[in-house]
Amino acid sequence: MKLDILAIGAHPDDVELGCGATIAKEISKGKKVGIIDLTRGELGTRGTAETRDSEAQDAANVLGVPLRINMEFADGFFVNDKWHQLELIKMIRKFQPEVVLCNAVDDRHIDHGKGSKLVSDACFLSGLRKIDTKIEDSEEWQEPWRPKQVYHYVQWKNLEPDIVVDVSGFVNQKMESVLAYKTQFYDPNSEEPETPISSKNFTDSIIYRARDLGRLIGVEYGEGFTVERYPAVDSLFDLK
Repeated sequence: MKLDILAIGAHPDDVELGCGATIAKEISKGKKVGIIDLTRGELGTRGTAETRDSEAQDAANVLGVPLRINMEFADGFFVNDKWHQLELIKMIRKFQPEVVLCNAVDDRHIDHGKGSKLVSDACFLSGLRKIDTKIEDSEEWQEPWRPKQVYHYVQWKNLEPDIVVDVSGFVNQKMESVLAYKTQFYDPNSEEPETPISSKNFTDSIIYRARDLGRLIGVEYGEGFTVERYPAVDSLFDLK
């Protein structure tokens, strides 16, 4: 399956929180989207790797994403080295996405910045012809592939976005996908330990960030991204 967009997150729920509405919008327009989680989030304070596996699939179903893969890298301890890069290169070459969405370049959780750089490096290396990779369980060599764009979604820190996507009409679907992670977010009846993302304030912040980004571009809701290279337009009139 060739994808238009491949969204990658260090942990299950990163993609939903960072760009869930953008994904939902693009799927509604007929784009093919897949998600890759680098880890199972097994070091998370709340829930287990198994519950997060189930929640991740529920969230994908909410967004209408037909393909979700977990790389099963070590939560908290994966690194940006040759082995991890090659494993991701195989996925990038397999699905040949035009656009890759990935973690924030700088964030509170150390895996987010690491994941951001790992994905960015893998996207570049995937285009080099002298790096040989094979499709799993096959003798067929993969062709090089480099996505046209890599965009980094905004997470915990209020990074200044380079572009903002109008996601008006898709925030409710985003919130439904986020709240599919029942073990992770606000639940007044939960007996699990509190975490920075389990408060009602955090859940509310998802909406008010989207409202604020929407305000900045003159719409109801927005999601922000930082870019690695300048986006190009054919005309000034292409800009909204």
